[in-house]
Amino acid sequence: MMQQFLSIKAQHPDTLLFYRMGDFYELFYDDAKTAAGLLDITLTSRGQSAGIPIPMCGVPYHAADGYLGKLVREGVSVAICEQIGDPAASKGPVERKVVRILTPGTLTEEALLDANQESLICAAFKLDNTFGLAVMEVSSGRFEVLQTEHEDHFKSELARLNPAELLISDDPALTNAVSGLKGLKPRPIWEFDEQESVRLLKLQFGVQDLAAFDCEDQPVAIRAAGCVLGYVQATQGRALPHLQQLRRIRNEDSIIIDPTSRRNLELVVNLQGGRDHTLLSVLDQTKTPMGARLLARWLTQPLRDSIQIEARLEAVSAMQQQSAFQGLRDVLAGSWRC
Repeated sequence: MMQQFLSIKAQHPDTLLFYRMGDFYELFYDDAKTAAGLLDITLTSRGQSAGIPIPMCGVPYHAADGYLGKLVREGVSVAICEQIGDPAASKGPVERKVVRILTPGTLTEEALLDANQESLICAAFKLDNTFGLAVMEVSSGRFEVLQTEHEDHFKSELARLNPAELLISDDPALTNAVSGLKGLKPRPIWEFDEQESVRLLKLQFGVQDLAAFDCEDQPVAIRAAGCVLGYVQATQGRALPHLQQLRRIRNEDSIIIDPTSRRNLELVVNLQGGRDHTLLSVLDQTKTPMGARLLARWLTQPLRDSIQIEARLEAVSAMQQQSAFQGLRDVLAGSWRC
């Protein structure tokens, strides 16, 4: 069993391995020590290796979401290893494999998502003096790209997005531009290959070219998009049919707010890092976590186009009228029953 665990763990050295054993997910060696400290659970041992007890801890399968959510909020990635073989037909350990990798930026389960903050994964690439940025919200299928020659604009967008994970190429100039941000994950340069990125995107969207997405003149951003798409496909371990389009972020669509102004305006986060007394906390009357996250995005990306602004206002007004009408119907229905 330990040989099987070590073999699977060798394929995922940078993640905690949740190894399914019956009704528990077990962790061993350094994974167990890390998880026990972060989750405040008991660290025990199982058997010995070279005469030294093997550290072990575990969490119940039926309660795993709570533990997984806590680990991911700490910025830790977790590989979920399930039993895929038939115990009755197995000689030795039941066959197991990693079916999914949970990372801070690729969450889709509502139980694991932050109710008030989008879980975003971004990829950044720099070629000569041009920056490319791709952003994906896996839970909703939102997929956007930006290309700019202005480093200040690039940094402003990253401050607005505040991604849970940021995939970057191994470039000193790019590393300096994103220094201080959380969730940095250096990726090999081949993951940003332009031809492979175009191939992945066309295959995902089922198109012959990317002209329909107005991105054919965005080669640096396309490289970033290919990297983030390949990474998400690898971690999810399944098809992503809800990713159906790529949207280009245009400079003229919204007001650009520099990181310092954004912080001092306290739009969604106050100066102490909390959410009390922010603009979002005052305005948020949403009924669902998805609505709260959408409102936060609207506040951090104010529109420039008056037509889009009016369309948004009309949509919100229509929703309010529908809600009021439903409330009146409920009152009348209650009166009729009485």
